[in-house]
Amino acid sequence: MVLAERLGFPASARLLIVNCDDLGSSQAANSGVYDALRHGAGTSATLMVPCPWARGAAAEYRGEDVGVHLTLNAEWDLYRWGPITQAPSLLDGDGGFPRTVQDVFDHADLEEVRRECRAQVERAILWGFDVSHLDSHMGTLQLRPEFFDVYLDLADEFSLPLRLSGAETERLIGFPFRRLAAERGIAFPDHFIYVPGVGSRQAVDPLLSSLPPGVTEAYFHPAADTPELRAMAPDWRARVDDHAYLLDEGGLRKKADENGVTLVGYRELRELMRRERGAARTR
Repeated sequence: MVLAERLGFPASARLLIVNCDDLGSSQAANSGVYDALRHGAGTSATLMVPCPWARGAAAEYRGEDVGVHLTLNAEWDLYRWGPITQAPSLLDGDGGFPRTVQDVFDHADLEEVRRECRAQVERAILWGFDVSHLDSHMGTLQLRPEFFDVYLDLADEFSLPLRLSGAETERLIGFPFRRLAAERGIAFPDHFIYVPGVGSRQAVDPLLSSLPPGVTEAYFHPAADTPELRAMAPDWRARVDDHAYLLDEGGLRKKADENGVTLVGYRELRELMRRERGAARTR
């Protein structure tokens, strides 16, 4: 049975998760993400636990569909964050996480990676988040088999769905990560809309009329237009545009309705996954 049917929809249904990344990265992101979830087209979000405004995001949480954006990188030059555990191999020269994925691959100790990522999930739960799924900031945990093992083990341990890139990327990445996740009973969307960089309107908007059957994930980085955001984020305009697109009455939600696309969140996948894993254990 295909994923849509397992979720209670016809096999031909076109379902879309609208995920809002980088909750907790800044006050501007907190405002933009919660605005998109509460008043716009956002159906899910992911929290960057190590970032300075993550605790602020927890204080504003009202039970929305929020997962953990497992974070091993701090990519901006002027705004830094670092591990919440003692993890020397996850620090670069100026005291934050490495700026690039390659730097993580070159220097990270895998046990420190595992400990740090588990601590991020546990802290989100401690803060009161009903964690809905896991994904990986900058894709770091998905791009090498040894890092993917950490990602998969945490999904298994906490019974949480994963963001995974599409089946067409398995050959490029070099190992069958979707099959490995399925064999462990981990839920994940059927399709993934990849956006290079930040700013998703131009990538997502044209595809709403031609989404394939099944569950597709699209991700955005909504943020309010503030002096803080403009000072720290070179891509601030794209983040502000994501916010506008998700809030626009003629934007994503209207176009999804016009094209017969149903918006869903990751929580639906989590509940399905937990039901199926529970049923398997009782057989």
